[in-house]
Amino acid sequence: MTAQVCQCGAAPKLIFSCSGSADVGAVADQAARKLTREGHGKMFCLAGIGGRVSGIMKNTEAASAILAIDGCSLNCARKCLEEAGFSGFAHLQLADLGLEKGGTPPSDVSINLVASRAAELLAAAG
Repeated sequence: MTAQVCQCGAAPKLIFSCSGSADVGAVADQAARKLTREGHGKMFCLAGIGGRVSGIMKNTEAASAILAIDGCSLNCARKCLEEAGFSGFAHLQLADLGLEKGGTPPSDVSINLVASRAAELLAAAG
């Protein structure tokens, strides 16, 4: 008889980012990728939320924390999650960090600023 090993683990922290065509969308996207590389959470598919893809919805429902990162004041990431029925998630809007649409070219400085604040929000969320 072999011992059974639990395959369960902690539910992931999921990161949904604007990846829009504006400069701040690129910054939000790159910050989310940086957070994933550094192990703060896992970037997940915002289009899958918008399309109500069942596997993506189920994984999101099981998340220990959710962070939406929006590049501009349209808050598309936040609105997609809300329209799909999610609430109580952390939200970061780049304008809150002084990064403005049309005036924030993607750079290590801006990406690191967003990633740093997002990591704080994820840590506080769970």
